Amino acid sequence: MPFDLAPKEPYARPNWGIQGEGEVLIRKTLIAVVVALGLFVPAATAAPTVLTGELNGAPYRIVVPEDWNGTLVVHAHGYRDAADHAGEVDDRSAPASPSAALEPTLLGMGYALAGSAYKTNGWAVQDGIHDTKALVSHFRSAVGKPNRTLLWGFSMGSLVTLALAEQTAGHFDGYLAACAVAAGAPRAWDGAVATSLAYHAAFGWPAAWGSIGDVRDDLDFDTEVFPKMFGEFLNPANFFKFEFIRLVTGAAPSAFPSPAYPSWIATNMFFATEARAELERRAGGPVGQNLTHVYSLSPADRAYLMTFGVNVDGLLATMNAGRTISAPPFARNYVEHWADYSGKIKKPVLTMHTQTDTLVPVSHEAAYAATVAGAGRSGLLAQAFTSGNGHCAFTGPQLVTALTALDGWVATGQKPGAASFPAAFGFLPGFMAPAWPQQ
Repeated sequence: MPFDLAPKEPYARPNWGIQGEGEVLIRKTLIAVVVALGLFVPAATAAPTVLTGELNGAPYRIVVPEDWNGTLVVHAHGYRDAADHAGEVDDRSAPASPSAALEPTLLGMGYALAGSAYKTNGWAVQDGIHDTKALVSHFRSAVGKPNRTLLWGFSMGSLVTLALAEQTAGHFDGYLAACAVAAGAPRAWDGAVATSLAYHAAFGWPAAWGSIGDVRDDLDFDTEVFPKMFGEFLNPANFFKFEFIRLVTGAAPSAFPSPAYPSWIATNMFFATEARAELERRAGGPVGQNLTHVYSLSPADRAYLMTFGVNVDGLLATMNAGRTISAPPFARNYVEHWADYSGKIKKPVLTMHTQTDTLVPVSHEAAYAATVAGAGRSGLLAQAFTSGNGHCAFTGPQLVTALTALDGWVATGQKPGAASFPAAFGFLPGFMAPAWPQQ
């Protein structure tokens, strides 16, 4: 299977909020959800009130419709590149919703919207938590106290969301974590180590990048990592080596739709290299470990790869020989604090995930459900899944459906069931997330 190297940019620098189908699809599908849900939004009679500014160095944006329904919806955005290399752009915009195309519909439904850019970019979970709480407090003083306040976070913003679901009972009444890093940051960054080790086994890891467990602190993906990978993409014989990486890391199980190549592995390697370097600077040292991991493949996956000449035993042997990586306690403590979960959620939490997400695999949802169950709080957790193929690849109808389901749950106390997430909108009623790998 050759790579698709048609004339388009093979890699785009990350700015994760909502992507996948993206703005165009959201615009095309918003009318469908308005009609299907009976949300006939009247034309606005007046422009909404827009408030912007900074709170402790974090830009914010607040938008309040004239006919505010009393509910405030706060957006926690996803990962943004720290712009710590030449030619990179530091995005300081403060999105009040996951998509500019979605904002008019949400305002037409009567929701007030707010979002913070956070004080910094990069692995800004700590800033996201503090700046999101500060924004809610500012809204109350500048606009008024909402009847209900909902927080929805995407990708890295899901860590802000799920951490706040355990930390605070007063700021928010309900939480929606989408494309969620729901297994927690420590296991997610252990996954970056696994990606690095699998790439090393398949293609070799240059010493100039630092070690597999401790990447060089100023490593640049665009000028150092991607040029090497691009040459590897050009060789069709390498496709099944990338398949080995996908399967051994659990990026996308073989039973689900195949991800797009080469974008998925470029994205994962960005996080395994440049993004990890930025986090290591914050934490003061390497954050991932693999002492507790064993790398393996199912019999079916082994047979699939061996059919195409992949030296499965040799690659696995190289990976398992590299199970020597540890993180110093002070650095590991940082990533555990920002953030891992106890499962002791205090208010309703809804998570939403695509069935195929190579960056944050859907097995994160199984890990989170187990954590919440262990804390005895399963009654406060609902999970929804879509047929999407990609990270945060949600449509407008799916986003509105999930938000209204959470809002209804908070308002009535009735937990949403399968009927709240119709197959007609691309949801997968009855879907069960695969178990977190026992590694």
